[in-house]
Amino acid sequence: MSKRIFFLVVVYLICGNFTDAKWIEISNQKATQEQTELGGPRIVIEYDINDKEISKDFPLYVFVHWSKDSGTTWELLSMEHLQGNGYGLVESPGHKKIVWWGTTETSFGESGETGMANLNKSKMIIRGIKMLRVPAGEFKMKSLPGGGYDESKSQEPVDKLPLFYIAKYETTVSMYTQYLNKTGREGTGWNQRMSDSRRCGIVQKGSAPNFTYSVKQGRANYPVTYVSWYDAVAFLRWCGLRLPSEAEWEKAIRGGIYLDGNKTKQRKNPLPERKYPWGNESPNAKGVYRCNYDGDDDGFPYTAPVGSFDKFNSPYGACDMAGNVAEWTLDWYSTSYHVGLDGFRMVRGGSWMAVPFACDAITGATQLPLKESSIMGFRGSYGTMQIRLTNH
Repeated sequence: MSKRIFFLVVVYLICGNFTDAKWIEISNQKATQEQTELGGPRIVIEYDINDKEISKDFPLYVFVHWSKDSGTTWELLSMEHLQGNGYGLVESPGHKKIVWWGTTETSFGESGETGMANLNKSKMIIRGIKMLRVPAGEFKMKSLPGGGYDESKSQEPVDKLPLFYIAKYETTVSMYTQYLNKTGREGTGWNQRMSDSRRCGIVQKGSAPNFTYSVKQGRANYPVTYVSWYDAVAFLRWCGLRLPSEAEWEKAIRGGIYLDGNKTKQRKNPLPERKYPWGNESPNAKGVYRCNYDGDDDGFPYTAPVGSFDKFNSPYGACDMAGNVAEWTLDWYSTSYHVGLDGFRMVRGGSWMAVPFACDAITGATQLPLKESSIMGFRGSYGTMQIRLTNH
């Protein structure tokens, strides 16, 4: 039997306003340490999810960062040491609990006379990102790998994918700014163009190694831009996620042959070869604006707040997969001209500068991974190898 709880860990509340930052609201966080008879010390983390929309098809991806030096440095808690119903993919709202095993002196730094961790210097942050479930099964992939320029022939067309999850929204300015404030003290991950209040809106202050970052007024809920492929990968690694592959991205925008997957085949996709997330109507058909594209007619001269066109989501519910910002994918390609150079990466979905027909499910651009542009952003994905359901 476990001994009584005797330490309280300082836990930072990272919920903000869901409509501003796209982190899901998480409340009533509490973390305590217990000593067990046989398993050694453990940390018990508890919190509540208040969003009633969390479900099997719209799970919440929850991750925890911890600091052993009062918030100077932070690390992502590894799933290998965690149990419970509140980490990874969470499929229901309510009270959640995570048990972190193997917490020793090295976990939190200095130890006290009892040999337990010095939790007085420990801090934790819990965050959540709303995801979409994309069931395993066949789909119609119409685009060619690498935009048809993959002379290496290292990629083959795909018509079937295993289960994966993709973020409902593009990564926002607010989310990326919080990441910079935890990892960008030396200035990495930020460039001067991000301070542009019309296209991004992240301000850097101070000097290395103590840079801090803030969001310009009104820009929190806009998609982050001027991020290279490497910046996007680094942010998602910080979350425990990754970029979607080009095939995953295309299935997420168009849907599979069966929207509930090949296992059940109860929901046949009426338009498995649709041009756009909403169907085949052009983005401005009959004077209805379905996404943010070139020009001001859609109501936005530059980027739009994420979710602004949520009446025209993909069959799974993904927002802004057409227009707004073109999105980095995991895939790369090489050509005989670029032998020995870093492979170009695929960017999909069109942007606020694209003409309407270029916001479709097929059109893609190729960019060097170092490219930082006002038209490019990203969203996260969670693949089969990462999946850990925690709603039981």
